[in-house]
Amino acid sequence: MLYNQNHAIRFPKGRFAMWSVYSFTGASILASIIFSLLLFLSIDDDPVMQLLFGGLAVIFELGKFFAWYEVGERYARKNIMGMLSALGFYAVLAAISIGGSIGGINSATNKAQEHVQVQQNKVNAFNMQIEAIDKQIALNNIAAEKYIQMERIATGVTRIQKENNKLREQQQQLALQRDNIPVVSQGSIVGLIESLALSLNIKAETAQLGLVVFLSILLDFFAAFFVGLIGEENRFRQRFSQIHPITLEGYSPLDATDSDFLPHFEPKQLPEAEPKSTYEQVLDALGANRVNCSKRAVSNYLNITTEEVDEIFSRMFSEGIVSKKPNNHFQWQGVKTVEEIV
Repeated sequence: MLYNQNHAIRFPKGRFAMWSVYSFTGASILASIIFSLLLFLSIDDDPVMQLLFGGLAVIFELGKFFAWYEVGERYARKNIMGMLSALGFYAVLAAISIGGSIGGINSATNKAQEHVQVQQNKVNAFNMQIEAIDKQIALNNIAAEKYIQMERIATGVTRIQKENNKLREQQQQLALQRDNIPVVSQGSIVGLIESLALSLNIKAETAQLGLVVFLSILLDFFAAFFVGLIGEENRFRQRFSQIHPITLEGYSPLDATDSDFLPHFEPKQLPEAEPKSTYEQVLDALGANRVNCSKRAVSNYLNITTEEVDEIFSRMFSEGIVSKKPNNHFQWQGVKTVEEIV
């Protein structure tokens, strides 16, 4: 068990949680790859070039998330320069990925708006024809008034009335055709764009661009978060596996009612562990590969003097735990247990 300052227990995540994390990570990475493919495949119409650009998009996407994984690994090892180099590499690939996502999402929203616009154009065409007939009828009425003033009702006005009746019939047919056009249901994304444009008092194109950029960045950060979560969990599991919980012999988890009828077992007091000597700490550190097999590394790791380090390495060399290379550097040979040495 691991405890923090508030004594809260931290265990590795269970199988369901890890399957959920891997599922979210895979789905977000797949979506990011698809949007990047939409951008790279539109560069050239040649199938060979599309294959090359598509492979390049996949390599960039996978390399981007591996670079982000390396950022966490190098930060955990306190390798600041290595972390900054991996972070810069990730930033370049993330910019390319976000650009691809912007292109893919923008293309999808444009297609949804185009479908609605086509139907709206048909309605507008019928409305224009109906308005044109209204104007023609208005002109005919003006001409009829002139015929009335000229007292030519029988010839001019009658003809104009017949012509207006035909125009009104034509107008009714056009209105009927316009009303029979199937209504296109407005997509959620189109409605969201129009709502944003109306609430922010901006153009629909500006609202669409802002929404697309926001979704693209959110998708990239979403995937990066889960990739980093997987790396952190793997590092925690490695640390957790090196810690063995202490169990109490003779302990019985009994209910209060059962303890009234059964013998009561007191937990066995375990002897306090004696502190390890400096020599044993050096053996543990070298055996667990927590420090390099060199005098300077051991001195810095345990904060001991040069004289103590010389004595420890002399003892390890005489016992065959370490050996010397041709360049006089020490090489770890290993031991089975600390008890066999001391």
